[in-house]
Amino acid sequence: MKQAGQIIIVMGVSGSGKSTIAEHIAARLDADFLDADTLHPAHNIAKMSRGEALNDTDRAPWLEAVRDATAQRAKAHTINVTACSALKARYRNTLREAGNVAFVYLDGSKELIAGRMQERTGHFMPDSLLDSQFAALEHPGKEPGVYSVSIEPGPELIAENAVKALAPFLRSTNTDGFQH
Repeated sequence: MKQAGQIIIVMGVSGSGKSTIAEHIAARLDADFLDADTLHPAHNIAKMSRGEALNDTDRAPWLEAVRDATAQRAKAHTINVTACSALKARYRNTLREAGNVAFVYLDGSKELIAGRMQERTGHFMPDSLLDSQFAALEHPGKEPGVYSVSIEPGPELIAENAVKALAPFLRSTNTDGFQH
């Protein structure tokens, strides 16, 4: 049985496939989906559209909004899957405040991601900001509750691998104290 209010945050640098993979995971788990990019204030989107990287001051209110929206949605859904960059440990700690949170880190090389970014259309984040994304990234490998998944295969297989990796989290103790 799935635990009520479980939150899965699909994280990684821009172009790693967060939104696509999070949607696939949500579909596989019959879960709610939220794309954190929809919560960026207009000035953040304008800044990124101009090719300017966001700083911690820009990101702080956005991360709080993501945390709050995710926590609220988790009250209404058994599982919420949120796509959010969560590049730094302190950002992930803010998001952990939403409740019972696990992270899926989409791990891939800068070259692979750059190639994928060049193929996508209609996104406000320009390819030129990829270096700033990797510079800001604090690899989450040793943090508890983080499941790293390679982005080498296609979206369906990435999502399948993520759901397999999440199995311990999805089987975790329910709020009633019983293992399911």
